[in-house]
Amino acid sequence: MTIPNSPTRRWPAAGLRRMVPRDPAEAHRAASPLELFFDLVFVVAVSFAATDLHHLEVRGHLADAVAGYVLVFFAIWWAWVNFTWFATSFDTDDWLYRVTTFVQMAGVLVLAAGIGPAIEHGDDFVATMGYVVMRLAMVSQWLRAATAHTRYRRTALEYAVGITVVQVLWVLRVTVLADLASTLTFLLLVVAELAVPVVAERTDTTPWHTRHIAERYSLFTLIVLGEGLVASANAVIGALAASERIGPLLALAGAGLVIVAAMWWISFARSQHDRITSLPRALAFGYGHYVVFAAAAAMPAGIEVAIAASEGTARLAPAAAAATISVPVAAFVLAVWALALRPTLGRPTSALVVVLTLAAGFSAFLPQLSLVLTAILLAAIVVTLEVADRNRGRGTSGVRSRGRARAVAPASSRVS
Repeated sequence: MTIPNSPTRRWPAAGLRRMVPRDPAEAHRAASPLELFFDLVFVVAVSFAATDLHHLEVRGHLADAVAGYVLVFFAIWWAWVNFTWFATSFDTDDWLYRVTTFVQMAGVLVLAAGIGPAIEHGDDFVATMGYVVMRLAMVSQWLRAATAHTRYRRTALEYAVGITVVQVLWVLRVTVLADLASTLTFLLLVVAELAVPVVAERTDTTPWHTRHIAERYSLFTLIVLGEGLVASANAVIGALAASERIGPLLALAGAGLVIVAAMWWISFARSQHDRITSLPRALAFGYGHYVVFAAAAAMPAGIEVAIAASEGTARLAPAAAAATISVPVAAFVLAVWALALRPTLGRPTSALVVVLTLAAGFSAFLPQLSLVLTAILLAAIVVTLEVADRNRGRGTSGVRSRGRARAVAPASSRVS
Protein backbone atom coordinates (compact mmCIF):
# COMPACT_ATOMS: atom_id res chain seq x y z
CA MET A 1 0.00 0.00 0.00
CA THR A 2 1.37 3.41 -0.95
CA ILE A 3 0.27 6.50 0.88
CA PRO A 4 -0.22 9.30 -1.66
CA ASN A 5 0.42 12.16 0.75
CA SER A 6 4.09 12.92 1.22
CA PRO A 7 5.34 13.46 4.78
CA THR A 8 7.75 16.07 3.41
CA ARG A 9 4.96 18.55 2.66
CA ARG A 10 5.33 21.42 5.09
CA TRP A 11 3.31 24.04 6.88
CA PRO A 12 5.73 26.87 5.95
CA ALA A 13 4.64 29.31 8.64
CA ALA A 14 5.65 26.98 11.46
CA GLY A 15 8.36 25.00 9.72
CA LEU A 16 6.38 21.80 10.29
CA ARG A 17 5.76 18.82 8.08
CA ARG A 18 2.21 17.57 7.66
CA MET A 19 1.80 14.50 9.83
CA VAL A 20 0.52 12.22 7.09
CA PRO A 21 1.15 8.45 7.11
CA ARG A 22 4.54 7.15 6.09
CA ASP A 23 4.71 4.75 3.15
CA PRO A 24 4.76 1.17 4.56
CA ALA A 25 6.76 0.10 1.49
CA GLU A 26 9.31 2.92 1.83
CA ALA A 27 12.71 1.72 0.64
CA HIS A 28 15.61 1.64 3.09
CA ARG A 29 13.48 2.70 6.08
CA ALA A 30 15.64 2.41 9.17
CA ALA A 31 15.64 3.52 12.79
CA SER A 32 16.29 7.25 13.06
CA PRO A 33 18.87 8.86 15.37
CA LEU A 34 15.96 10.23 17.43
CA GLU A 35 14.53 6.73 17.88
CA LEU A 36 17.91 5.39 18.98
CA PHE A 37 18.33 8.28 21.44
CA PHE A 38 14.84 7.52 22.74
CA ASP A 39 15.84 3.87 23.27
CA LEU A 40 18.93 4.83 25.26
CA VAL A 41 16.86 6.97 27.62
CA PHE A 42 14.47 4.08 28.15
CA VAL A 43 17.37 1.78 28.97
CA VAL A 44 18.05 4.03 31.98
CA ALA A 45 14.64 3.06 33.35
CA VAL A 46 15.25 -0.59 32.46
CA SER A 47 18.55 -0.49 34.34
CA PHE A 48 16.91 1.05 37.43
CA ALA A 49 14.21 -1.62 37.40
CA ALA A 50 16.77 -4.43 37.13
CA THR A 51 18.88 -2.93 39.93
CA ASP A 52 15.95 -2.74 42.33
CA LEU A 53 14.90 -6.25 41.34
CA HIS A 54 18.37 -7.47 42.30
CA HIS A 55 18.35 -5.61 45.63
CA LEU A 56 15.08 -7.17 46.73
CA GLU A 57 16.04 -10.63 45.47
CA VAL A 58 19.31 -10.61 47.39
CA ARG A 59 17.45 -9.63 50.57
CA GLY A 60 15.20 -12.64 50.15
CA HIS A 61 12.01 -10.86 49.06
CA LEU A 62 11.70 -12.82 45.83
CA ALA A 63 7.92 -12.70 45.40
CA ASP A 64 7.71 -8.97 46.14
CA ALA A 65 10.66 -8.31 43.86
CA VAL A 66 9.18 -10.16 40.90
CA ALA A 67 5.70 -8.68 41.40
CA GLY A 68 6.99 -5.12 41.62
CA TYR A 69 9.33 -5.58 38.68
CA VAL A 70 6.64 -7.07 36.44
CA LEU A 71 4.28 -4.17 37.14
CA VAL A 72 6.87 -1.41 36.78
CA PHE A 73 8.29 -2.91 33.62
CA PHE A 74 4.87 -2.70 32.02
CA ALA A 75 4.99 1.10 32.25
CA ILE A 76 8.45 1.20 30.66
CA TRP A 77 7.58 -1.26 27.91
CA TRP A 78 4.16 0.14 27.05
CA ALA A 79 5.38 3.71 26.66
CA TRP A 80 8.17 2.46 24.38
CA VAL A 81 5.75 0.35 22.33
CA ASN A 82 3.38 3.26 21.78
CA PHE A 83 6.13 5.60 20.63
CA THR A 84 7.63 2.97 18.32
CA TRP A 85 4.42 2.06 16.52
CA PHE A 86 3.33 5.68 16.21
CA ALA A 87 6.71 6.61 14.75
CA THR A 88 6.59 3.92 12.09
CA SER A 89 3.33 5.45 10.81
CA PHE A 90 3.63 9.19 11.41
CA ASP A 91 7.23 10.18 12.16
CA THR A 92 7.83 13.65 10.68
CA ASP A 93 11.15 14.36 12.42
CA ASP A 94 10.40 18.09 12.50
CA TRP A 95 11.05 20.34 15.47
CA LEU A 96 7.67 19.82 17.11
CA TYR A 97 7.88 16.05 16.79
CA ARG A 98 11.35 16.11 18.34
CA VAL A 99 10.32 18.39 21.21
CA THR A 100 7.31 16.19 21.96
CA THR A 101 9.60 13.16 21.97
CA PHE A 102 11.93 14.94 24.40
CA VAL A 103 8.94 15.49 26.70
CA GLN A 104 8.36 11.73 26.60
CA MET A 105 12.02 11.23 27.47
CA ALA A 106 11.62 13.55 30.45
CA GLY A 107 8.65 11.46 31.52
CA VAL A 108 10.66 8.26 31.41
CA LEU A 109 13.37 9.84 33.57
CA VAL A 110 10.71 10.78 36.14
CA LEU A 111 9.42 7.22 35.89
CA ALA A 112 12.95 5.93 36.45
CA ALA A 113 13.25 8.07 39.59
CA GLY A 114 10.10 6.46 40.95
CA ILE A 115 11.02 2.86 40.20
CA GLY A 116 12.84 2.29 43.49
CA PRO A 117 9.95 3.39 45.73
CA ALA A 118 7.49 1.51 43.50
CA ILE A 119 9.31 -1.83 43.62
CA GLU A 120 10.64 -1.69 47.17
CA HIS A 121 7.79 0.05 49.00
CA GLY A 122 4.79 -0.13 46.68
CA ASP A 123 4.73 3.67 46.42
CA ASP A 124 4.16 4.25 42.72
CA PHE A 125 3.11 7.91 42.80
CA VAL A 126 6.28 9.30 41.18
CA ALA A 127 6.47 6.46 38.66
CA THR A 128 2.82 7.01 37.74
CA MET A 129 3.35 10.74 37.22
CA GLY A 130 6.28 10.08 34.91
CA TYR A 131 4.25 7.52 33.01
CA VAL A 132 1.33 9.93 32.61
CA VAL A 133 3.66 12.62 31.23
CA MET A 134 4.84 10.19 28.54
CA ARG A 135 1.33 9.12 27.66
CA LEU A 136 -0.11 12.65 27.47
CA ALA A 137 2.73 13.62 25.14
CA MET A 138 1.58 10.71 23.01
CA VAL A 139 -1.95 12.13 23.04
CA SER A 140 -0.67 15.37 21.52
CA GLN A 141 0.95 13.37 18.72
CA TRP A 142 -2.31 11.57 17.95
CA LEU A 143 -4.22 14.86 17.92
CA ARG A 144 -1.71 16.28 15.48
CA ALA A 145 -2.13 13.22 13.26
CA ALA A 146 -5.91 13.61 13.44
CA THR A 147 -5.75 17.19 12.16
CA ALA A 148 -3.38 16.33 9.30
CA HIS A 149 -5.08 13.38 7.60
CA THR A 150 -8.79 12.71 7.13
CA ARG A 151 -8.58 8.96 6.48
CA TYR A 152 -7.11 8.13 9.88
CA ARG A 153 -8.78 10.95 11.81
CA ARG A 154 -11.26 8.69 13.56
CA THR A 155 -8.57 6.18 14.52
CA ALA A 156 -6.26 8.93 15.79
CA LEU A 157 -9.03 10.56 17.82
CA GLU A 158 -10.00 7.22 19.36
CA TYR A 159 -6.38 6.76 20.41
CA ALA A 160 -6.26 10.26 21.87
CA VAL A 161 -9.52 9.89 23.79
CA GLY A 162 -8.76 6.35 24.96
CA ILE A 163 -5.29 7.21 26.21
CA THR A 164 -6.53 10.36 27.95
CA VAL A 165 -9.31 8.54 29.79
CA VAL A 166 -6.93 5.86 31.03
CA GLN A 167 -4.42 8.49 32.21
CA VAL A 168 -7.14 10.20 34.24
CA LEU A 169 -7.80 6.84 35.88
CA TRP A 170 -4.08 6.37 36.62
CA VAL A 171 -3.93 9.76 38.32
CA LEU A 172 -7.09 9.06 40.31
CA ARG A 173 -5.61 5.74 41.41
CA VAL A 174 -2.62 7.37 43.13
CA THR A 175 -4.37 10.51 44.40
CA VAL A 176 -8.07 10.43 45.22
CA LEU A 177 -8.16 6.64 45.46
CA ALA A 178 -4.69 6.23 46.95
CA ASP A 179 -6.00 4.22 49.89
CA LEU A 180 -7.63 1.78 47.48
CA ALA A 181 -4.66 1.51 45.12
CA SER A 182 -3.76 -2.12 44.75
CA THR A 183 -2.35 -4.68 42.36
CA LEU A 184 -5.90 -5.40 41.20
CA THR A 185 -6.58 -1.80 40.17
CA PHE A 186 -3.17 -1.69 38.49
CA LEU A 187 -3.99 -4.80 36.45
CA LEU A 188 -7.40 -3.43 35.49
CA LEU A 189 -5.76 -0.29 34.12
CA VAL A 190 -3.18 -2.42 32.29
CA VAL A 191 -6.06 -4.17 30.54
CA ALA A 192 -7.55 -0.78 29.69
CA GLU A 193 -4.23 0.39 28.22
CA LEU A 194 -3.87 -2.76 26.11
CA ALA A 195 -7.44 -2.42 24.89
CA VAL A 196 -6.96 1.07 23.42
CA PRO A 197 -5.13 -0.07 20.24
CA VAL A 198 -7.54 -2.96 19.75
CA VAL A 199 -10.53 -0.60 19.87
CA ALA A 200 -8.94 2.23 17.89
CA GLU A 201 -7.73 -0.02 15.07
CA ARG A 202 -10.91 -2.04 14.68
CA THR A 203 -12.26 -0.13 11.66
CA ASP A 204 -9.38 1.57 9.85
CA THR A 205 -5.95 0.33 10.79
CA THR A 206 -2.99 2.65 10.43
CA PRO A 207 -0.06 1.63 8.19
CA TRP A 208 3.27 0.39 9.47
CA HIS A 209 6.58 -0.58 7.93
CA THR A 210 7.23 -4.22 8.78
CA ARG A 211 11.01 -4.03 8.42
CA HIS A 212 11.21 -0.83 10.42
CA ILE A 213 9.19 -2.33 13.27
CA ALA A 214 11.23 -5.55 13.23
CA GLU A 215 14.43 -3.52 13.34
CA ARG A 216 13.17 -1.36 16.21
CA TYR A 217 12.30 -4.39 18.32
CA SER A 218 15.58 -6.10 17.46
CA LEU A 219 17.63 -3.05 18.34
CA PHE A 220 15.90 -2.59 21.68
CA THR A 221 16.47 -6.26 22.48
CA LEU A 222 20.13 -5.77 21.59
CA ILE A 223 20.42 -2.67 23.78
CA VAL A 224 18.80 -4.43 26.75
CA LEU A 225 21.11 -7.43 26.36
CA GLY A 226 24.09 -5.08 26.13
CA GLU A 227 23.00 -3.28 29.29
CA GLY A 228 22.81 -6.69 30.92
CA LEU A 229 26.40 -7.43 29.94
CA VAL A 230 27.57 -4.13 31.43
CA ALA A 231 25.71 -4.73 34.69
CA SER A 232 26.99 -8.30 34.94
CA ALA A 233 30.56 -7.25 34.18
CA ASN A 234 30.45 -4.52 36.83
CA ALA A 235 29.12 -6.99 39.38
CA VAL A 236 31.85 -9.52 38.60
CA ILE A 237 34.58 -6.86 38.70
CA GLY A 238 33.32 -5.60 42.04
CA ALA A 239 33.23 -9.12 43.44
CA LEU A 240 36.74 -9.89 42.20
CA ALA A 241 38.05 -6.79 43.96
CA ALA A 242 36.50 -7.89 47.25
CA SER A 243 37.08 -11.65 47.14
CA GLU A 244 39.98 -14.05 46.95
CA ARG A 245 37.84 -16.80 45.37
CA ILE A 246 38.67 -15.88 41.79
CA GLY A 247 37.99 -19.26 40.18
CA PRO A 248 34.25 -19.52 40.89
CA LEU A 249 33.69 -15.90 39.89
CA LEU A 250 35.48 -16.36 36.57
CA ALA A 251 33.43 -19.50 35.92
CA LEU A 252 30.27 -17.57 36.70
CA ALA A 253 31.32 -14.75 34.38
CA GLY A 254 32.11 -17.20 31.60
CA ALA A 255 28.79 -19.00 31.92
CA GLY A 256 26.96 -15.67 32.02
CA LEU A 257 28.65 -14.56 28.81
CA VAL A 258 27.70 -17.81 27.08
CA ILE A 259 24.08 -17.36 28.20
CA VAL A 260 23.83 -13.76 26.94
CA ALA A 261 25.55 -14.66 23.66
CA ALA A 262 23.13 -17.56 23.16
CA MET A 263 20.16 -15.29 23.94
CA TRP A 264 21.39 -12.89 21.28
CA TRP A 265 21.91 -15.70 18.77
CA ILE A 266 18.47 -17.16 19.37
CA SER A 267 16.78 -13.76 19.23
CA PHE A 268 18.36 -12.95 15.87
CA ALA A 269 18.06 -16.46 14.44
CA ARG A 270 15.13 -15.47 12.24
CA SER A 271 14.06 -12.31 10.48
CA GLN A 272 10.77 -11.24 12.03
CA HIS A 273 9.28 -8.68 9.65
CA ASP A 274 7.16 -11.35 7.96
CA ARG A 275 5.46 -12.12 11.29
CA ILE A 276 3.67 -8.74 11.48
CA THR A 277 1.70 -8.51 8.24
CA SER A 278 -1.78 -8.26 9.78
CA LEU A 279 -3.35 -6.63 12.82
CA PRO A 280 -3.75 -9.85 14.88
CA ARG A 281 -0.13 -10.79 14.16
CA ALA A 282 1.04 -7.28 14.96
CA LEU A 283 -0.78 -7.35 18.28
CA ALA A 284 0.74 -10.73 19.14
CA PHE A 285 4.20 -9.55 18.10
CA GLY A 286 3.99 -6.22 19.90
CA TYR A 287 2.42 -7.52 23.10
CA GLY A 288 4.46 -10.73 23.19
CA HIS A 289 7.70 -8.81 23.29
CA TYR A 290 6.87 -7.70 26.81
CA VAL A 291 8.16 -11.09 27.93
CA VAL A 292 11.24 -10.82 25.70
CA PHE A 293 12.25 -7.42 27.04
CA ALA A 294 11.35 -8.03 30.69
CA ALA A 295 13.15 -11.38 30.78
CA ALA A 296 16.24 -10.00 29.04
CA ALA A 297 16.43 -7.15 31.54
CA ALA A 298 15.87 -9.45 34.54
CA MET A 299 18.64 -11.92 33.69
CA PRO A 300 21.55 -9.64 34.78
CA ALA A 301 19.88 -9.23 38.17
CA GLY A 302 20.09 -13.01 38.44
CA ILE A 303 23.81 -12.90 37.68
CA GLU A 304 24.27 -10.46 40.54
CA VAL A 305 22.22 -12.71 42.81
CA ALA A 306 24.44 -15.64 41.81
CA ILE A 307 27.51 -13.63 42.76
CA ALA A 308 25.99 -12.75 46.13
CA ALA A 309 25.03 -16.40 46.66
CA SER A 310 28.58 -17.55 45.91
CA GLU A 311 29.84 -15.12 48.55
CA GLY A 312 27.19 -16.19 51.06
CA THR A 313 25.50 -12.79 51.24
CA ALA A 314 22.21 -13.66 49.51
CA ARG A 315 19.25 -14.43 51.78
CA LEU A 316 17.72 -16.84 49.30
CA ALA A 317 17.49 -20.61 49.21
CA PRO A 318 19.97 -22.01 46.66
CA ALA A 319 17.21 -23.12 44.27
CA ALA A 320 15.52 -19.72 44.45
CA ALA A 321 18.82 -17.96 43.77
CA ALA A 322 19.44 -20.20 40.76
CA ALA A 323 15.92 -19.52 39.49
CA THR A 324 16.65 -15.79 39.24
CA ILE A 325 18.76 -16.68 36.19
CA SER A 326 17.24 -19.85 34.78
CA VAL A 327 13.61 -18.71 34.80
CA PRO A 328 14.11 -15.36 32.98
CA VAL A 329 16.35 -17.08 30.44
CA ALA A 330 13.76 -19.79 29.80
CA ALA A 331 10.99 -17.18 29.54
CA PHE A 332 13.04 -15.21 27.03
CA VAL A 333 13.72 -18.21 24.80
CA LEU A 334 10.13 -19.47 24.96
CA ALA A 335 8.85 -16.03 23.98
CA VAL A 336 11.25 -15.80 21.03
CA TRP A 337 10.29 -19.34 20.02
CA ALA A 338 6.58 -18.48 20.08
CA LEU A 339 6.98 -15.18 18.22
CA ALA A 340 9.63 -16.02 15.63
CA LEU A 341 11.02 -19.55 15.69
CA ARG A 342 8.00 -21.84 15.89
CA PRO A 343 6.53 -21.01 12.45
CA THR A 344 9.88 -21.70 10.76
CA LEU A 345 10.81 -24.99 12.45
CA GLY A 346 9.69 -28.52 11.82
CA ARG A 347 7.85 -30.24 14.65
CA PRO A 348 10.80 -32.35 15.89
CA THR A 349 13.15 -29.36 15.95
CA SER A 350 10.54 -27.13 17.55
CA ALA A 351 9.82 -29.72 20.23
CA LEU A 352 13.53 -30.12 20.93
CA VAL A 353 13.95 -26.36 21.39
CA VAL A 354 11.05 -26.29 23.87
CA VAL A 355 12.37 -29.29 25.81
CA LEU A 356 15.87 -27.80 26.07
CA THR A 357 14.41 -24.47 27.17
CA LEU A 358 12.22 -26.03 29.86
CA ALA A 359 15.21 -28.04 31.05
CA ALA A 360 17.14 -24.79 31.43
CA GLY A 361 14.31 -23.29 33.46
CA PHE A 362 13.99 -26.30 35.75
CA SER A 363 17.77 -26.55 36.20
CA ALA A 364 17.24 -24.30 39.24
CA PHE A 365 16.39 -27.48 41.15
CA LEU A 366 20.08 -28.36 40.76
CA PRO A 367 21.38 -25.05 42.11
CA GLN A 368 25.06 -25.95 42.18
CA LEU A 369 24.99 -26.82 38.48
CA SER A 370 22.18 -24.57 37.28
CA LEU A 371 24.24 -21.78 35.74
CA VAL A 372 26.50 -24.13 33.80
CA LEU A 373 23.57 -26.31 32.75
CA THR A 374 21.67 -23.25 31.52
CA ALA A 375 24.66 -22.16 29.46
CA ILE A 376 25.10 -25.65 27.98
CA LEU A 377 21.40 -26.03 27.19
CA LEU A 378 21.21 -22.64 25.48
CA ALA A 379 24.31 -23.48 23.46
CA ALA A 380 22.55 -26.71 22.47
CA ILE A 381 19.56 -24.69 21.27
CA VAL A 382 21.86 -22.55 19.11
CA VAL A 383 23.41 -25.68 17.61
CA THR A 384 19.94 -27.13 17.00
CA LEU A 385 18.86 -24.02 15.10
CA GLU A 386 22.04 -23.95 13.05
CA VAL A 387 21.75 -27.63 12.11
CA ALA A 388 18.12 -27.09 11.13
CA ASP A 389 19.12 -24.16 8.93
CA ARG A 390 21.91 -26.05 7.23
CA ASN A 391 19.58 -28.95 6.54
CA ARG A 392 17.34 -26.42 4.79
CA GLY A 393 20.29 -24.81 3.02
CA ARG A 394 19.83 -21.43 4.65
CA GLY A 395 23.21 -20.74 6.18
CA THR A 396 23.47 -18.89 9.48
CA SER A 397 19.86 -18.67 10.56
CA GLY A 398 17.83 -15.79 9.21
CA VAL A 399 20.51 -13.13 9.48
CA ARG A 400 22.09 -13.40 6.04
CA SER A 401 18.78 -13.89 4.28
CA ARG A 402 17.26 -10.84 5.91
CA GLY A 403 18.91 -8.41 3.55
CA ARG A 404 17.69 -10.30 0.47
CA ALA A 405 14.06 -10.71 1.48
CA ARG A 406 11.44 -8.64 -0.30
CA ALA A 407 9.83 -5.80 1.63
CA VAL A 408 6.34 -6.61 2.81
CA ALA A 409 3.68 -3.92 2.81
CA PRO A 410 0.85 -4.94 5.11
CA ALA A 411 -2.70 -4.62 4.01
CA SER A 412 -3.67 -3.57 7.51
CA SER A 413 -1.73 -2.53 10.48
CA ARG A 414 -0.66 -1.90 13.82
CA VAL A 415 -0.10 -1.74 17.50
CA SER A 416 0.30 1.60 19.24
